[in-house]
This record gives sequence, structure tokens and C-alpha cells, in this order.
Amino acid sequence: MLSQPRYSLLSIALTAALLSGCNESTSSDAGADYGNQDSTTSDFDQKALIANLVDGVITPTFEQFVSVSNQQVSDINAYCTAASAFEQDSSDNTSLTQASDTAQQSWRNTISVWQQVEMMQLGPLLNDDGALRNKIYSWPVTSRCGVDLDVVSFENNDINGVPYDITSRTPARKGLVALEYLLFNPSFEHSCTGTVTPAGWDNRTDDDRRVARCEFAAEAAKDINHNAQQLLIQWSGDDGYGTSLKQAGETGSSFATVHEAVNKLSDALFYIDSVTKDGKLATPLGLFANSCGTSVCVEDVESPIAKHSIENITRNLEALDALFSGKEGLGFDDYLIDENDADTATELRERIATALANSRSYQTSLSDALVSDEAKVTATHSDVKAVTDKLKNEFINSLALELPQTSAGDND
Repeated sequence: MLSQPRYSLLSIALTAALLSGCNESTSSDAGADYGNQDSTTSDFDQKALIANLVDGVITPTFEQFVSVSNQQVSDINAYCTAASAFEQDSSDNTSLTQASDTAQQSWRNTISVWQQVEMMQLGPLLNDDGALRNKIYSWPVTSRCGVDLDVVSFENNDINGVPYDITSRTPARKGLVALEYLLFNPSFEHSCTGTVTPAGWDNRTDDDRRVARCEFAAEAAKDINHNAQQLLIQWSGDDGYGTSLKQAGETGSSFATVHEAVNKLSDALFYIDSVTKDGKLATPLGLFANSCGTSVCVEDVESPIAKHSIENITRNLEALDALFSGKEGLGFDDYLIDENDADTATELRERIATALANSRSYQTSLSDALVSDEAKVTATHSDVKAVTDKLKNEFINSLALELPQTSAGDND
């Protein structure tokens, strides 16, 4: 039997949640007036807020992702060259080790920027049930066996008699999740447990397997970079979604009012609630049913092989901070101040800073902390929850915004 993608309870809850949302119910209530889509009464320049978030925060992040994913292609190609050379002459592994380390660091650089993009899921990343997003990053849906099978299919250029085409393969077999497995897994054994296994894999040397995996990793990296460019194209330009946001309220715009576009931008903030808090922290903590039942479950952390889980959470929080503050320009905090709610602006800034300081203070991986210091991970969850509680209540009410579906029916 063919090993299927890993659909844990987290996957079921978050496959929709990644883009349309699904999250826990644990404590506080949403504000009594949440869901009010009427615009605010001050003369705050909402169009300037939109323009700054689009041009000063989101677009540069998308551009950076194109850049780091392009560098990732080069670094993995160099690793493949070193792997092939080592297969021919294994007397010195120095070049191979250096190239492998560089490729792994390149993945870390790429996933770090991607985790900021994750907080900016708008337009192109939401269209077609998140098809473009999933091509780049399918988590929490993974399929290590599927990746192993595609390594051989790519090598043979054959899928049931049809030439291999990575663009038509399911997301769990490619993207950044697949690259993590290909670059960081210390074992060259395949991960399939059913009757369908990578043909001939068990009869190959580790050096040969390394080359095969690397060559597929190079193909996956090129596909990621291609999709990164598609994201930037669909976001930027005269017909891009970013332009549509900035033209809100104008004739022919897809947004009838400027405030509607502001509300769309605010929706992106709630990734920190439905995915970061619920999926990346609450689920492995066992606050929800997970792959281990209802107990602490290291199997459900994000980026488990590279042990990059807490770094991902940090990048989510950094992107939240950038969207909220607007970096050097107008942000939601300025909007709150203009609406005579400086207290909420200050408290949100402080709560985000506290959560960031917590995530940055880890001296070990999230997986290890779950085992050795569960209280620290619980504190991280509490700090992130303090942010989302404030977003769901005072933030939404003061700016007359509507909660996204991910959070509108949630009691947390």
C-alpha cells in the first residue's frame, strides 16, 4: 500500500486553517461589537496606511523571498556537484561537508523569509484555495514517502509512462517541506512503509542515494523559485493585487471602500492566531487532540528535521510586528492612536515585543523544549495568546473591523 501524505489531526484542522483558518477555543470572548464593518470616524489617511503596508512591508518581503530562493537554487546545485565528486572519489569529504552545510543554511535563510510571507497571506496566496502557497509550502501536510518516490521518478523521468513534471506533482512531494527532508535527514533509507517503495532504492549505496536526492532537491528548489516569482508578478505591477489594494474605493476597484481594503490587510494578522498559536504551539503542547492523542507531541512541531520550529515562530512574530507598526511608515498602531485608542496601540506593541523576546530566548529547539522544559513552551503560547486576545477585542472594535472567519466564531 502506498504511503500517504501525513494527515494528522493538526493537518485536518490546519489544511483549511492555513488559508481560511481554523483554531482553538480556550478562554476569552471576542468583543461585543466585533464584526462592525462601518468605517471609523476620524480623518486618518487609510489609503496612506495601505500604500505603506503594500510598498514598505509586503512587497519588499516578497522580493526578498525571490532573492533567497534564487540563492538556494545555486547553493543546492553546488552541493550536488560536490556530492557527485565525492561519489567518484571519497578520499576527502571536506568539500562535500562544506557544500552540504551551505545548502542547509540556504534552506534556513529561505524558510526564514517564507515564514514572514506566511503572515502576509493575501490575494495570490489565497486564490484557488491557496494553490500557489501550497506549492511553495504544504505544511502541515507532508509526505516523506511521496518525496522518496518522486526522487526516483524524477531520476527516471517517468510517471506511469509520462515524462516527469514537478509542476504537476502534489504539494506535499515538493516545496520547502520536501527540501527540509532531502537536505537534513541524516538517513538515506526511504520512509515508505507500504508495499510501494522507491524502485531499487534498497540496493543503492548511500553515496548514490545522496546524489539522487540532491538532484531532486535542485529541481524542487527551481520550482520554489519559479513560484516565488509568480507570487511577485501576481502581487506587483499594474494589475497586481497590491495595486488593487492601493486603488481601493476608486472606480473599477475590486474594493468598494478604502476601509474594506484595510480590513483585508488586517485579516492577515490573524495567521498569528489560527496557525502560529493554535497549530505551531497549542497542538504540539497537547491543548488540542494531536498525533499523540492529547499529550505533548514533538511529532507535530513544524520543521522537525531541521529543528527550525521556534525560529519559524519568531519570523511570524517579526512579520506581525512589521504589519502592525508599518516599520518606518504608517501602521495599524498609528490608526489606533488617531482613533483615540493609544492604550491598545501601546499594549499590542508591548505584547508583541514580549512574545518576540520569549521566542528569541530559546537555547534549544522547540522539540527539545517540549520534552525538557514544557513550561517554557506553555509560556510562549501564553505570550502569543496575549497578543491575539488584544487583536480580537480592542483592536477590532476600535478600528471598526470585521474578524476573519478563522477567529469570528472562536471563544479564544
